[in-house]
Amino acid sequence: MDVSTAMIRLLLIILYIVSCIRLWVAPWKYFQLNSPFFNEQRDIFSKLDMDQRIPEQWRLHQFLDIGNDEPQSYPVFVKPEWGQNSRGITRADDIQALTDIRLNRGDTKLNYLIQEAAPGKREFEIFIIPSTNSDNAPAVVSVTETINNSGEDYPVNGIYNPSTGYKDISNEFSGEQMLTLWQHLKPIGSFRISRFGIRANSIDALLAGKFHIIEVNLFLPMPLVLLCDSQRWETTLKFCVNTMWHLAKITKNIPPSQIHKPVFFKKLKHAKSLKLTTKLRSNNEHA
Repeated sequence: MDVSTAMIRLLLIILYIVSCIRLWVAPWKYFQLNSPFFNEQRDIFSKLDMDQRIPEQWRLHQFLDIGNDEPQSYPVFVKPEWGQNSRGITRADDIQALTDIRLNRGDTKLNYLIQEAAPGKREFEIFIIPSTNSDNAPAVVSVTETINNSGEDYPVNGIYNPSTGYKDISNEFSGEQMLTLWQHLKPIGSFRISRFGIRANSIDALLAGKFHIIEVNLFLPMPLVLLCDSQRWETTLKFCVNTMWHLAKITKNIPPSQIHKPVFFKKLKHAKSLKLTTKLRSNNEHA
């Protein structure tokens, strides 16, 4: 993560805290926003749990890499059952590459998934915060296209990949089209903040529901529109202020009856374990 990304994250945190103070809501309730979807048995937001929520026509075949199951075709992506910003994800183009990935993983308590590669020529990230009103429209929605200049057909995109860039294409959608996207994704779950990774051949295909969902991010999902190179600072600031205000409003709406879950401390433990495992795998690959 570069300095600019860290600064944007800091700005979001500050604006969220300020918004919460203005609304008389505790900022630490942020970690309870999506806690109903937190798997207490695994202490994670499980990708497999999310997979079961995705309608079959948008779902990619994936399975836990713990037995003798082998992919039916290649390439495939090997990813932690929980992770952020593509950390720990690798691609296997054949059985030998998959074998090497498994050998270099080392002794880890982390579960890994094998996911088929998503068809579609273009990759999109859709960030959503629903409205606290009953008008059936999201309060915040942005569409960012992920651009990769490596020339690979199936790159592992993310903020840690120097070949990955982002382009804000939100203005290419009308208000009605944004509502169409929301209506596609809303039934997957009543998420209070989310970011969907999607592949489709075109914007028209995306709007028509002809796409596949790569991943649903529920924990600290950064709006990647803020990382677009062409984004003006004034536009970035305005988006941050508006987004954090609506996020504070929806935090205030968390019902007192919702069961509290120790999301933050559990995720901190898993994040540390994932970082160590990723470093170990990297050392093994270069040994």
